[in-house]
Amino acid sequence: MDGRDDISRQIEALGPWFHNLRINGIQTAPDHFLGDYPSFKWQGFRHVLPEDLSGRSVLDIGCNAGFYALEMARRGASEVVAVDSDPHYLRQARFAAEQAGADITFHQMSVYDVGRLGRRFDLVIFMGVLYHLRHPLLALDLLHEHVVGDQMLFQCMQRGAQDVATLEEDYDFNDDTPFRQDAAPRLHFIEHRFAGDPTNWFVPNRAATEAMLRSSGFAIEAHPEPEVYLCRRTDRPAATEPPPRIA
Repeated sequence: MDGRDDISRQIEALGPWFHNLRINGIQTAPDHFLGDYPSFKWQGFRHVLPEDLSGRSVLDIGCNAGFYALEMARRGASEVVAVDSDPHYLRQARFAAEQAGADITFHQMSVYDVGRLGRRFDLVIFMGVLYHLRHPLLALDLLHEHVVGDQMLFQCMQRGAQDVATLEEDYDFNDDTPFRQDAAPRLHFIEHRFAGDPTNWFVPNRAATEAMLRSSGFAIEAHPEPEVYLCRRTDRPAATEPPPRIA
């Protein structure tokens, strides 16, 4: 058995894969239902991050098989840390990093446990995680409190209106105007499953996504494509309490 056959065997043994990586020229999920995912998504927003990340630290939360962590390592980040709650994905990510010769530190960890890292990072990647969480605002508050030092690259599945309504700061108790507008912030709760996945819990529309980010202390700097935002950590709004100390 030559080296390529051995890599193919190991890729198959580590399946199924959600990230279609190219490991020694071999694709891990060539028949992905979304296509060449997440590479085709990355092409639409890669320009919002510096090509040279030397001197910057990166944390990838919900890293899956490590596509974005590997891209950050390729851009020369001084440190890349990647976490995921699923040991299956972490086995894939460690294998992919080893084959690429990438220096990435991995931890099995929930987003709710990021305070255990005990430090902030220059860039936090939080892609495709929020809608899998039963406590989405808590997660954003914990990221702001514990790990985001400067910027956050964020993505969340959205459904509903893509327009964003212009709303007043306050409304009378008897005025239901904002609740009758499709373009007002709406967070859809999924009781059972969506797309066959029981971990899809809350799906926002665009207005809700952006409002939740602002409410958690993240200013939107770029919106390079639908669902993707580059944010900068700012002060929380005055009415927003810090998260409970669960770290």
